[in-house]
Amino acid sequence: MKIDIRIITSAREDELTRLYKDAGWWKKEYDENTDFLKSVVRNSACFAGAFHENIMIGMGRALSDLSSDAYIQDVTVLKPFQRKGVGSKIIKKLVTFLKQHHVDWIGLIAKPDTSLFYIKLGFETLKDHVPLRFKG
Repeated sequence: MKIDIRIITSAREDELTRLYKDAGWWKKEYDENTDFLKSVVRNSACFAGAFHENIMIGMGRALSDLSSDAYIQDVTVLKPFQRKGVGSKIIKKLVTFLKQHHVDWIGLIAKPDTSLFYIKLGFETLKDHVPLRFKG
């Protein structure tokens, strides 16, 4: 199966919607305002799409100043294409792009059951650090 991973600056709304729904990230309020989908791609420092026969079947993005730090998030692959190396290729594409822009600190927050996936790709647990989320 041929999968093409490329950095993109726009994406079809229906493909993004399918990915968000398949990942379980879709919120009811998105039905009325899907403009956020366009800004998710456009406003990311780097957005990688995985394509099979010109249909986006996976994605990942990085938030960054493209000077020093970056955070990878929203990495997902449609269920029928999972466990075929697509997610790894997305991460590698994002990391390559960030390193080409001299970003020297790349982080992410992984769910406990996905941490081994990221460790195999060169990420490590941050000792003495705790991820926090604003709840105010």
